[in-house]
Amino acid sequence: MFKDNLISLRKMHHMSQEALSEKLGIARQTLSKWETGESVPDIEKCMEIAKIFDVTLDDLTGESCSKFGMKSPPKGKHLFGMMKVGEKGQIVLPARARRVFNIHPGDHLILLGDENSGLALIKESDLLNLARLAREQSDEIL
Repeated sequence: MFKDNLISLRKMHHMSQEALSEKLGIARQTLSKWETGESVPDIEKCMEIAKIFDVTLDDLTGESCSKFGMKSPPKGKHLFGMMKVGEKGQIVLPARARRVFNIHPGDHLILLGDENSGLALIKESDLLNLARLAREQSDEIL
């Protein structure tokens, strides 16, 4: 929810209501009303807030992070929620994740793993493009 995300972001950045309201060019009381849920800012102010904290509008206004008690992630980082592993090891990627990363039925994904860092998925086409770019750069160096 917006008010919870705003409070979390402000505190995470060690910013007082006064400091943030000054950056936004508004009264501290206005910011206080946003944080209590009495009112909400217009879209331009939301975009300004998102830019200040380097998050997306979706992260600022959505519930994806606040419902887990977590702070909004930096811009470009996502928390898509939990997935269940089926009996045969299959997982279903959330629709939002498929939309953000342009994944469609029939796409091939490569699963990478590091015992210390965890798992990662990459589209086969993206990995091939990375390999092509690396090869081109190494040819230029030689």
